[in-house]
Amino acid sequence: MTVFLLAIIVRVINLQYVQGDKYRELATELTVRQDTIYANKGNVYAADGNLLATSMSKFNIYMDLVTVDSDVFEDNIVALSKELSKILGKSVGYHQKRLRAAKNKKRRYFLIARNIGYTDYLKMKKFPIFNLGVYRGGFIAKHRTEREHPIGKIAERTIGYDDFRGEAGIEGAFADYMQGENGLRWEQKIAKNQWKPITDYNEKEPIDGHDIITTIDVNIQDITHHALLKSLEYFEADHGCAVVMETATGEIKAISNLGRTKKGKYYEKRNYAVWESHEPGSTFKLASLMAALDDKVIDTSTVVDTEKGRIFIHGSKVEDSHRGGYGKISAGRVFEVSSNVGIVKLIRKHYDKKPEKFIEKLESYGFTKPIGFQIKGEGMPVVPKPSDKRWNKISLEWMSWGYGISVTPMQTLMFYNAVANNGVMVKPRFIKELRRQDKTEKIFETEVLNSKIASDVTLSKIRKVMENVVEKGTAKNIYSSNFSMAGKTGTAKKYLPKHKDKNGKTIAAGYSNKHYVASFAGFFPAEKPKYSCVVVVHDPKKEKGYYGATVAGPVFKEIAQKIYTTTPIDNQSVEDEVRFEEIEKAYAKYDNSLAKNYTKIPNVKGMTGMDALSLLENIGLTVKISGVGRVTYQSLKKGQKLVKGQIITLKLS
Repeated sequence: MTVFLLAIIVRVINLQYVQGDKYRELATELTVRQDTIYANKGNVYAADGNLLATSMSKFNIYMDLVTVDSDVFEDNIVALSKELSKILGKSVGYHQKRLRAAKNKKRRYFLIARNIGYTDYLKMKKFPIFNLGVYRGGFIAKHRTEREHPIGKIAERTIGYDDFRGEAGIEGAFADYMQGENGLRWEQKIAKNQWKPITDYNEKEPIDGHDIITTIDVNIQDITHHALLKSLEYFEADHGCAVVMETATGEIKAISNLGRTKKGKYYEKRNYAVWESHEPGSTFKLASLMAALDDKVIDTSTVVDTEKGRIFIHGSKVEDSHRGGYGKISAGRVFEVSSNVGIVKLIRKHYDKKPEKFIEKLESYGFTKPIGFQIKGEGMPVVPKPSDKRWNKISLEWMSWGYGISVTPMQTLMFYNAVANNGVMVKPRFIKELRRQDKTEKIFETEVLNSKIASDVTLSKIRKVMENVVEKGTAKNIYSSNFSMAGKTGTAKKYLPKHKDKNGKTIAAGYSNKHYVASFAGFFPAEKPKYSCVVVVHDPKKEKGYYGATVAGPVFKEIAQKIYTTTPIDNQSVEDEVRFEEIEKAYAKYDNSLAKNYTKIPNVKGMTGMDALSLLENIGLTVKISGVGRVTYQSLKKGQKLVKGQIITLKLS
C-alpha cells in the first residue's frame, strides 16, 4: 500500500513540475487558437473608374448567450428584438421568443443572421446587448468575402478569377498583387467546433490588396459585347470574339468572348481572343501581300491571271468564291476581291524557291510565337518552316491564303494595328496601373515589339487597298459615306478530324463544306486610325450566312459607328445624314425627346444608358445609374410631376 501511495506521489510530482509546462501548453492549444483574418482582394477598375470586380464583405452573426448577464438580458431583450425586427424582418415577438429559448438552453453559438453586408454588420454591433462586445454582449461575427462583378457578365473571362476554379484572366495573372496581407486574431473555444474572438481588436490588421486599373472602356465594351451578341444570335453561331484596341498605345478598350450553351444562350465561356489558335483564312492575305510589296517583287499594279477562278497545285485545288474567276487583274485588286488564286500565284512565283524569306517576314509580323501575355492560356501559333517534318510541297501556297497555319485573333489584331500605327507594332495590353490605397505604385507603359514592320511606301499602298476592300471590294456591304473604315474579310473552312455525324456515319478528316470561320479585321478612321478591331465568328449557321463580309463585317461596322457617335474621334465629325433606317429613326426620336419642354417624368425604359442620361439631365434631373446596356428600371414613374433637381435612379441591363 505504501509503495502504491509513493508511486502516486511521484506521478503527481512528475506531472506538476517535470511535465507541467508541456501539458499546460497543450491545454492552451486545445482551447485557444490563432485565426487568420483574410485581407480584401484588390478591386478591378475600368480605365474610366467604373468598378469591374470587387470583394463584398459578408457576415454571419452569432450570439453567445451564456456570457450575457441575466439582468442585462432581461433589461434589454425587448430593445434588441425591436432592432432585429427592423433589420431582419419578422415580428418583435418572434425574435424575443427565439432569444429566450436560446438563453434557456444556454446556447453559446446561436445564429442571429446570415450573409449580411458590412453596413448592416456595423449597425448590429451597436444594438442593445451587442454593444457590450464579445464577452459581456456575446456578439460574434464571422466574416468572409465574395467576389462580385458590378457590370455583370460583360468581359468576365478577361477580368478573370483566382479561386477554386484556378487562375484565369487579369485576376489570375495579378493574384499575388491583389491578395494583400492577411491579419491575425486570437480565438477561444466555447464549444465543439465553435470559437469566438478573445478581444474586440485584432492582433494584426489585414492590409487590402492592390487595385488593378485596366484599359477597358465600359462604353466601348458595352458596344462591342452587344454588337457581337446580336450577330451570334442571328447566325446561331457556336462562339465568337471581338476586340477593340487603341492604335497608338496598344490598350485593349473592349474584349468580348461569347460561347453558346445547349439552350442557345451566350455567355463568356472562354477567352477565345487570347486562347483560340485557328486557321485565319483570307485575313492572312494582308501579310502575304505586304511581304511581297516590301520585298519589291511585286507592286499593287502587278497583273496576275486568276484564270477562271480555279487552279490545281500538285493535285490540290485552289478556288475563288466568285464563280468563273476574275481573269487578269492587278495585285491590289486581288486583295480587294480576295482572290485565292491570285494571291497563291503571286506568292508561289516569288517565294517557291526561297520560302525561308517569306517565313522571316511572318516572324517579323509577330505570327511565329505567342505575344506573351501575363494572362494565362494564350494559344500557340503554328507557322511551319521548310525544316519542319510537316512541311510539304504545297505548304507555302496554302499559307499565303491563310490555311496550314494557325494564329490567335489577338495576333491578327496586333498585326493589323501595326499597319494602322504607321508600321509600329505595339504589344496589346490590358493593364494601365496598379494602385494601393489610392496611390499609384506601378504604371504599365506601351511596349514596342517592332519599330517598323514595313517601309512607308509599302504601308501607304497596303492601307489604300484596305480602304478599297470596304469601298469596292468584298466588304462594300459595310461601306458608309459618314465615316471611313479599312480592313479585310476572312472566310475559312474548318478542318475537322475523323468523326461520326448525327446518323452515326463515319466522316473522314478534312475541310468541311458546312463549318466555317467568318472574320473581319481592320481599323478606323482610315485616314488617321484611332482604333483597330478584329471580329471572329465560328460555325455560323450556313443557311443564314457564313462569309466574313456577311457575318463579321457588320459587327465591325456597328462597333465603329457607335464609337464614332458616342465618343467622337479627334476632329472628324459624323455627317447628319445616316444611311441606316433603324439608326436614323432612333436618333430622330432622341432629338425630338430633347426638344420637348418637359413638365412630367418621361419614360426612358428601353433607351440606352447614355441617351437616357442625356435626356434626364437636360430636363433638370440628377441621375444615378447602375449596370450597362438599356434602361430596365426607373425610380421616378412616367407621368409623375417633374421637380428640378430630383434624383432618379436607373438600372441598366
